[in-house]
Amino acid sequence: MNLAEILKGYFLYLKEKNASEFTLKNYYVDIKQFLRFLKKEQGNINLQEVTYAIIRKFLGELTEGPVHYSRTSIARKLSCLRSFFKFLNQRGIIHTNPIRFLRTPRLGLRLPSFLTEEEVVALLESPPPTPSGLRDRAIMEMLYATGIRVSELAGLNLSDIDILGGTIRVFGKGKKERIVPVGRPALSALAEYLKTRRGLSRMDKNAVFLNERGGRLSCRSIETILTKYARIAGLKKVTPHTLRHSFATHMLSRGADLRMVQELLGHRSLSTTQIYTHITPQRLKEVYNIAHPRA
Repeated sequence: MNLAEILKGYFLYLKEKNASEFTLKNYYVDIKQFLRFLKKEQGNINLQEVTYAIIRKFLGELTEGPVHYSRTSIARKLSCLRSFFKFLNQRGIIHTNPIRFLRTPRLGLRLPSFLTEEEVVALLESPPPTPSGLRDRAIMEMLYATGIRVSELAGLNLSDIDILGGTIRVFGKGKKERIVPVGRPALSALAEYLKTRRGLSRMDKNAVFLNERGGRLSCRSIETILTKYARIAGLKKVTPHTLRHSFATHMLSRGADLRMVQELLGHRSLSTTQIYTHITPQRLKEVYNIAHPRA
């Protein structure tokens, strides 16, 4: 079996395990990077000759090389290699898994960036009342109202929306389905946008959010839209994940149950949701003023 066939089989294996498009894209980049390193080290690419020492050297280059990779990126690349060599071992392509004893580096706690409630309002009110502006406002309202991932928003179909019930159906990591409630302002913005959507002559009949050519809006395009309106609103860098962080932070600051927020965000582990339990200085002062006898 040649390398091209091995890679084709591996990515088919990932799809069968319901890996997301985002994971597939990132793992493709990670595998290609490792194979380039392997060719430089070996003079060719021989997967049977990959050793623990070679993988450690690869990780060392990621840590100390000219390109600075975050600990999160390095952990993801290691996760990719762990999955890849497990696949090779299971298929009998290699006889020993060189990565099986390698520990994943611990990730430091990094508090997520988020917007204040006032900053969110400024952002949401920045689009003009044009067809594209109505679409863009609906996008931002939905991201903040639901806390869904940008890939989940981009993948929304008309059949996933229940405006009367005030919910949407999303498919998260591993194609796991969940129902997420949507607030009234977001539903209103969505309804206004859908009126203009009907006016497009050529369009994707399923996708909710469309580009100017009538095709499904990509994750990258949604990120560009947020960057544009963040600049108009006078805010620093705002990404779809910033709105997801803001959703979780504001829900918890107002007393939402941690497990409920976990369900809304589609997190498998409660520990992932716990990074949002940081307390804002404003909330800390409010609690202090209420609880302390001499505040």
